[in-house]
Amino acid sequence: MLAIIQTGGKQYVVRENQTIVVEKLPTQEGETVEFANVLLVSSEDGKTAKVGTPTVTGAKVTGTVLSQFKDKKINVVKFKSKVRYRRNVGHRQHKTRVQITTIS
Repeated sequence: MLAIIQTGGKQYVVRENQTIVVEKLPTQEGETVEFANVLLVSSEDGKTAKVGTPTVTGAKVTGTVLSQFKDKKINVVKFKSKVRYRRNVGHRQHKTRVQITTIS
């Protein structure tokens, strides 16, 4: 089975026993998380597919939270020549690593 889920403003193609990295979820490590915004559910060969309008009713994807972590640092630099204006700001986005357990 494969599914397309929506979380954190993004869409992900997921399969059972797959590990994905999503935007931070308000759960602890080891807890179960359920994704209710399932946009498509299909078999691996694609012969049977349910497409939602916008979501598939009754479909859900569950997973287990493996870890909470911060992503790589992104540096944002502002610079204007001849006026001695320089700004340097760094940012690290919070992420969650989830292992998909079931698609139903």
